[in-house]
Amino acid sequence: MDEDLPYTLSNVAQLGGHEDRAWHIAWNPAKSLLASCSADKSVKLFTYSHDGEGTLNFTLAASIPTGHLKTVRSVAWSPSGRTLATASFDSNIGIWEQELDDDGNPGEWECASLLEGHETECKSVAYSSTGTLLASCSRDKTVWIWEVQPDSDFECMGVLMEHTQDVKCVAWHPTEEILASGSYDDTIKLYVDDPQDDWFCCATLTGHQSTVWSLSWSPNGKYLASASDDKTVRLWRRNGEYDFKCVLVLEGQERSVYSVSWGVGKSSQENDSSLGWIASAGGDGVVRVWDLSENPSSTADVPLVKLIARLPAAHGVFDINSVVWCPRKGYEDLLATSGDDVVTQTLQTTYQRRLRQ
Repeated sequence: MDEDLPYTLSNVAQLGGHEDRAWHIAWNPAKSLLASCSADKSVKLFTYSHDGEGTLNFTLAASIPTGHLKTVRSVAWSPSGRTLATASFDSNIGIWEQELDDDGNPGEWECASLLEGHETECKSVAYSSTGTLLASCSRDKTVWIWEVQPDSDFECMGVLMEHTQDVKCVAWHPTEEILASGSYDDTIKLYVDDPQDDWFCCATLTGHQSTVWSLSWSPNGKYLASASDDKTVRLWRRNGEYDFKCVLVLEGQERSVYSVSWGVGKSSQENDSSLGWIASAGGDGVVRVWDLSENPSSTADVPLVKLIARLPAAHGVFDINSVVWCPRKGYEDLLATSGDDVVTQTLQTTYQRRLRQ
């Protein structure tokens, strides 16, 4: 660990259960539930709670076989926390809901709907902030937007073919219906709905020199962070309705950055100018956390940033595929990571990391 940094990352729990690499994780926004997905085609659900002495304990609550024929690459919760979406390399998207027994108690997780249409591997899936829209992307170079309808029904509202290569990720703005996607073509596309027509690409962000693996909006929606195969994390500031400018490049990563997550952070409770905390992880196996805040200079549009925590070899010698901050109030300092650990024939490990001063 780095003694000169103000925070340290400490292990809270190591979660097993998968039989192959763990690709992605998602915190339920409404319940104490964490979902992980894997190349073993399953989804694991873990509950967590504090004991009487303040220790956070995790328990495997459910294992969903999913029925997907290939790797489950991404998972996403609806804002209500009642529905889970899975994106698979079999080109399909599963929609999962927990059944209730005759007494009204929670039962098994069942597939309520299967969304078909992509021609090949689905790489990412995400719900809009209202839960009325679902986005998916694929190796087939397309981004699909689905409208969520009653009785677990979904209607495709648009098939966007703006990218020229494999689309790796999709991310919705935290309050507006603006969708961002990142691709193997090194670009980021932004999409909005034209009430008089269809969904369309309103902006293309360029600057990365290689694949864009991950995207995450700032909690206030004024910035977008992107992680890339070019070993950088870029911050894009929103200057107009659909005008975004790269104002900061976070460097220092030794290999590809596969995942970035922008959380509220603990400092926001004490600092009105705080923009939250950014966590990144990837091929070098290091988890990094930056604290960001608005620059008090009236002429500066570049936020202030400082590295506050760094944890090398978070998954031993293995790549880290995903890092995600917990969105629930009271857990702003908690994040989860997933990696390739099972290559050593051990079970997948997902580390929940609590930041401590």
